Amino acid sequence: MRVATVAVGVLVTAAIITFYLHRYELSTLAVEHEAIKGWLAGDGLYAYRSPKNESGAALPPALALIAVPLTLLPLPAAGTLLALAGLAALLLSTVIIAGPVARRHGYRRGPFVLATAGLALLAEPVRAGIGLGRPELLILALLAADLVGLRRAARVRDRSLAALLRSRRSSGGRPRGSRLVHALRGCPGDPSESSKRSRREVDTSGGGWRRIRANGAWAGAGTGLAVTFSATALLFVVYLLVTRQRRAALTALATAAAVTVGVLVVAPAETLMWYGTTMWELARPAPVSDIDNQALAGLMARLYGFPAPPVLVWFAFGILIVAVGLIRARSAHTEGDEVAAFTLVGLTVAVAGPVTTAAESLWLLPAILILADAGLRRRRSLRPSRPSRPSRWIRFAGRPARRTGTGHLTAAAVGYLLLVTAPEWSLRWNVPALALIVLVNTLPWRQGSPARPAAHPVAHRRAAIPLPRGG
Repeated sequence: MRVATVAVGVLVTAAIITFYLHRYELSTLAVEHEAIKGWLAGDGLYAYRSPKNESGAALPPALALIAVPLTLLPLPAAGTLLALAGLAALLLSTVIIAGPVARRHGYRRGPFVLATAGLALLAEPVRAGIGLGRPELLILALLAADLVGLRRAARVRDRSLAALLRSRRSSGGRPRGSRLVHALRGCPGDPSESSKRSRREVDTSGGGWRRIRANGAWAGAGTGLAVTFSATALLFVVYLLVTRQRRAALTALATAAAVTVGVLVVAPAETLMWYGTTMWELARPAPVSDIDNQALAGLMARLYGFPAPPVLVWFAFGILIVAVGLIRARSAHTEGDEVAAFTLVGLTVAVAGPVTTAAESLWLLPAILILADAGLRRRRSLRPSRPSRPSRWIRFAGRPARRTGTGHLTAAAVGYLLLVTAPEWSLRWNVPALALIVLVNTLPWRQGSPARPAAHPVAHRRAAIPLPRGG
């Protein structure tokens, strides 16, 4: 049965991907394919224009260098390879984002992750990303991979703090403020011998890559690569600085700088042209006022009836959206829900960025999962225990608890149906743009405590210093 199920799943997935490739015709990849071919032939990378709609390639030089081997293959074969890479990236992102949800609610992680990835495969952002031949799924996987590093780095800090508290309690003293702050931040200059010993035990648990993987020291490298592929991912670095995750932020900046310098050495003319002029040509792939652009800039351009939005008005509202998104992401990080924090930053990028098409609104899918998880958690955690003979007042008081979380579950179901059906009227009425703005302001985050109550509840003592745990 397992072999038959896997075989049927593979065949259905292959049929779905083939349908997407034929429906969207790899239009974006076709333009980039011809642009890279012209670049290799001696023309400029950004000199090619499509004869159909006069659109040009808008991919950074780092991404163009990675896509060079694809030009050796025919367009259908290159699109198929990119679709398989996107499918693998989708599975990796689902394992990282949806895995803790399955464990929290007591489901088996493998079937839950596969079911979640299958549902995400039917949504319009994934359909457009695979069918058009865009790299957004790969960028999402790079950013999601940093979540693993941040979780492991947080666990190392928690162990150091726990060792410091145990040492001070056993010696009859209390940790001083500066030492406690050092332990909370995981600073390398922590003067506590116990915290140093705890980190040394973790650091020497293996050699080389195993030690780096256990400590989460590589957190930020994925964000740095994402910055070289998409400049809007720089907001994730700002988020790391705002939340005082300086080590990950420095790793991201160093990775982005190293990759940019390497690309500058290999292709100096294209790199200077990209960062000098091409990156600022917002209407290069399509006009900003195009109906497919569901960012704040496209929404305002259509409302004003101009090809581009008023710069000052768009800039003012964009700064406000960025401030709100970063503040709420910092609050989610403080509550221990790093997934919700990254999702809020991704939604903020989609709103404040100049161009956001269906393929670039992938962060709507984690937002829907967070809404569903928050609704289930509230229904399970606030459900009252009924006595053997409930009174009339208890029955009346229990009704609001049964309705708790219904709004989140309804919003998740409606949002997913809109992403799957993708009706044409939703673009005309700017439904995706309005949904992005609303989610930036209202997306809930989950606290670290588990949602499902234990079978045999016991009395818990409130911790003196609550330790953050990943969402």
